Amino acid sequence: MRSTISSRGQTVIPADIRNRFKLGPADRLDWFEENGQIRVVPVQADPIAALRARGKGDATVRLIADHQADRD
Repeated sequence: MRSTISSRGQTVIPADIRNRFKLGPADRLDWFEENGQIRVVPVQADPIAALRARGKGDATVRLIADHQADRD
């Protein structure tokens, strides 16, 4: 799937992706740069559920790291 970036920096999320991940107009996305690639991750409305969904353990350590990254 492919989309185009407008002159205002906006793009359209393909319908297949929106439907598969149940994304709507008020939903938010986090953007990450990793190893020269862009990763877009839907943000769940419930922050506790979003944190639990990561399932990697060390939730407190990750939460602090996420807050530090946001400040940077």
